[in-house]
Amino acid sequence: MTGKERILKSINHEEPDRIPYDLSGTTVTAITKNAYQRAMKFRGLSTEYHPEVVDPIQQIITPTEENLIKLKSDTRRIGATRILQYEKNKIMEGDTIVVYDFYGCKWIYQPDKDLYFNMVSSPLDGCNDISQHLDKLPRLDWASYTIDLEECLNRQVQMVGDFCGIADRNTAGFTENSLRIRGYENWFLDTLMNPEGVEALLERILEDKMNYWDAVINWALRTGNEQKIQIVSECDDLGAQDSTILDPDMLRVIVIPRMKRLFSHIKQRLPHVKIFLHCCGSIRPILPDLIDAGVDILNPVQFTAKDMELKGLKKDFGKDLTFWGGGVDTQSTLNKGTPQQVSDEVKHIIDLMAPGGGFVFAPVHNVQEDVPPENFWAMWDALDELNLMK
Repeated sequence: MTGKERILKSINHEEPDRIPYDLSGTTVTAITKNAYQRAMKFRGLSTEYHPEVVDPIQQIITPTEENLIKLKSDTRRIGATRILQYEKNKIMEGDTIVVYDFYGCKWIYQPDKDLYFNMVSSPLDGCNDISQHLDKLPRLDWASYTIDLEECLNRQVQMVGDFCGIADRNTAGFTENSLRIRGYENWFLDTLMNPEGVEALLERILEDKMNYWDAVINWALRTGNEQKIQIVSECDDLGAQDSTILDPDMLRVIVIPRMKRLFSHIKQRLPHVKIFLHCCGSIRPILPDLIDAGVDILNPVQFTAKDMELKGLKKDFGKDLTFWGGGVDTQSTLNKGTPQQVSDEVKHIIDLMAPGGGFVFAPVHNVQEDVPPENFWAMWDALDELNLMK
């Protein structure tokens, strides 16, 4: 089977020839630069990576095509980089690198001190009323942005081949962007004291998301590449460790209906695609709502969060959702466990989640800076060993 065939079979809830594996198909199933280079060096593989840094803020890179093939990743990503033309648009302030994201949030990175970029300012932090100050948010020149975006897409699509093509988002989700734009404390207070302003900001984010996905889809249809896209990837972290970030009823009113409008629009234009949603945390109470909104694939399947036990998720939602992730815990096992503990956890989870299809292997979120190379390979070897037995 090709990577595309393997993934499609699994997301149609059938068992493929082996368990599908995603590395770098999205910016939430990826690997940081240093973790990648240490892991590759450990096995004597090339430490080179693609020169286009897909997400400098998270320090996410894309492995070379040679290494993606050796690692048996079934996916290939297309979509905007988080900071378009990063090398051109980054600002040097002494030894500090400064970038401004899609909504004008300022991020800084000191290579000798930091593992990742840190956000240091929010464009609407000092405003009393969100809805009265939305004009302070930068308005994108979509014509210019689309030119840069299509340059990315034209390069990236050449690597899709017979792999599963994932069209990935360009920025964070509805609530994540809102929190960054407004400032965390301000936004949570706004949900109680200024819900109209909260919804006005969410509506602006929806407009921008519609524009982005229309730009991607217009390119795909014009260039005849629509069948290179099997999955559309979006995100919004609606959960914390022990609960949703807001009362589920509030999410059902202000966030999930906007997701439904977005996903319905995408599926109307590309009826064959499946919707992948990255949504961390304890979100079991809203899973039926997300399914109703059009979500087909759930990531990262954070099984250490409250009520996210894998066996129950598979039993209750396995007919409606593909679980993309959950292959090994990244908060404790992958980064802090022994290689044997990593291997044992991977094999246990595959035994739970792989039967009947509807499962794509990836860890719970990205392989981060603190993952030892021995543990990366313990994860990969355990998956490969089980696949060789099929």
